[in-house]
Amino acid sequence: MTTIGLIGAGNIGSQLARLSVANGYDVVISNSRGPETLRDLIEELGPRARATTATETAAAGDLVVVTIPLNQIDTLPVAELAGKVVIDTNNYYPGRDGNIAALDEESTTTAELLQDRLSASSIVKAFNHIYAADLTTDGQPAGSDNRRALVIAGDDTAASATVTALLDEFGFDTVNLGPLAEGWRIQRDTPGYGPRLNASELREATAAARRYRDQ
Repeated sequence: MTTIGLIGAGNIGSQLARLSVANGYDVVISNSRGPETLRDLIEELGPRARATTATETAAAGDLVVVTIPLNQIDTLPVAELAGKVVIDTNNYYPGRDGNIAALDEESTTTAELLQDRLSASSIVKAFNHIYAADLTTDGQPAGSDNRRALVIAGDDTAASATVTALLDEFGFDTVNLGPLAEGWRIQRDTPGYGPRLNASELREATAAARRYRDQ
């Protein structure tokens, strides 16, 4: 894997682009406003990065991160993402996304919605519970005392292993929740959402999570 595609160039997308370049990856990044609006970010990132359209980003990435508002996932290029590992960073904010009945009823999760949209891709939930600024400051080498951990969830074991390895390169331990359906344990307003926790603390926090309807 040499190229990471990022569909979305907001706070999380920009920070993941910085991490990717710092760890030796080529980066292809897009946003909804057009490649020319990313000129400053590309200049900062240097020669390993380029801005393209979402379709080109999806085609070029060996691994692709979807980091756009949840209400925009129907715009994603399905064919170009087929067969690829796709990281979902999203959270559900009704004030931004509008009300989505299945999420309000908690009969599914944001990552499962994305998996439904991208049925030929392997979705892994990651990077949704860390503040963007912390991505480039909290990473530590493997084996560091009290190393920060991040959650993943995914239905494809091989895809989850790929993302675990990427997290390790970026400086984080991994707590694997198992299938995508368990991703609700790290949604907004749960104990693990936001704070800096090591692997043991994060496992405890996700175990203590309660669905909104049970709070």
